[in-house]
Amino acid sequence: MSTEEGHLIAAVEPGSAAAELGILPGDRLLTVNGREIPDVFDYRYQTASESITLMIRRKNGEEWEFEIENGGADPGLVFENGLMSDYRSCSNECVFCFIDQMPKGMRKTLYFKDDDSRLSFLQGNYVTLTNMSEKDIQHIIDYRMEPINISVHTTNPELRCRMLHNRFAGEKLRYLDLLHDAGIEMNGQIVLCRGYNDGEELERTIRDLMRYAPVMRSVSVVPVGLTDYRDGLCHLDPITAEDAGRAIDLIERCQREAFRKFGIHFIHASDEFYLLAGRRLPEEARYDGYLQLENGVGMLRLLHAEVGRALQKAVPLRKRETVSSVSGVLAAPFAAEELKRIQRKFPEKRILHYAAVNHFFGERITVTGLLTGRDLVQALKGKALGDRLLLPLNLFRSGEEVLLDDMTRSDLERELGVRCVILGPSGQDLVDAVNNPGYCYTGGQGRYELSDEGEESHSEGQ
Repeated sequence: MSTEEGHLIAAVEPGSAAAELGILPGDRLLTVNGREIPDVFDYRYQTASESITLMIRRKNGEEWEFEIENGGADPGLVFENGLMSDYRSCSNECVFCFIDQMPKGMRKTLYFKDDDSRLSFLQGNYVTLTNMSEKDIQHIIDYRMEPINISVHTTNPELRCRMLHNRFAGEKLRYLDLLHDAGIEMNGQIVLCRGYNDGEELERTIRDLMRYAPVMRSVSVVPVGLTDYRDGLCHLDPITAEDAGRAIDLIERCQREAFRKFGIHFIHASDEFYLLAGRRLPEEARYDGYLQLENGVGMLRLLHAEVGRALQKAVPLRKRETVSSVSGVLAAPFAAEELKRIQRKFPEKRILHYAAVNHFFGERITVTGLLTGRDLVQALKGKALGDRLLLPLNLFRSGEEVLLDDMTRSDLERELGVRCVILGPSGQDLVDAVNNPGYCYTGGQGRYELSDEGEESHSEGQ
């Protein structure tokens, strides 16, 4: 047998059943319950039993069999390849694809187009279904891989083929029926492109998808993002304030209908639409538990609510200082208003907020998460930044202190001459960060704060 057979174990969770049995990083998993494991879902399915048997090949080539009575709990193995098989790349050439609009010279991983249903389940990614077979769909149904997040964009088969530049894109819509009939929970996504899937086409898509409610729990509508790097790509016009207003009117009308029929609001416009149109955000109850936060649906309403709750219980530390923050152009007025609320609670603080223009991708990209380090330096160099600069977490690569252009938090500190603090995603984080000079975001596992005596003390995260 090849020494490369099976799946390389990169780490073993401390205190897990695998750790207690002495399984080590560098060992390879060959089988579970006598079965070879093609991917992570087969692994999870097999290890969910009360009792499991693992065949492990040690580094020295010996093969050991381990029996685990674990009550269905994860045995604690972390694999070098998280999917335990090759990633599936996207076979489409969507008219709105953001990756096709990126400048050259960025790190290679940013140019990979994934379209993998397993990442939908594991990470919340959206898939088009175009590179899937009926066997793949049955795999999802058999293993109850839900919810699955689906990039629909339109239910007009001919238009979907044209928008995705894939001749199979229209016929793959039938998979929605298979998933619905099997009761597999779904979420949908529509990237709105002016002149393609807006207006009557948007209404058609919403009403077609409503047939799948409540198994399809939610559908988000987000505006197309257009960079300055569209040479050789089809022409697309940006979504205007008037377009945004019309989309909101249609979506809110369909929300009322969906709520009467299914008890859920079902279809949601992203926050960008409300900001573009200058409309008030929906009330909290209309987001159905914030199912589409990763698509920018309800992030601002949730932040507003969390700030309010945090302010009610906050105890001012009375530490006088100047704190600055930054956001993209679109959210800047909203962010400034939230910071005014916080400053009223902490009058000893001077709070400054700056809007950063996106020069890297182009000024039509106005969201915070696509700002680069160079954009921040250009916007903030020479500005009054006070004692600390708060940097939103969504500027950074997941789990790292690296921005889209590979500048780091430390690089920014050197360029701007100010202590840069990564700000956690919640309203509680924002209030804590302003109030407490010792605030440090630690991924939701707790944060270190300065006590009244000026020494660090630990408090649990929210």
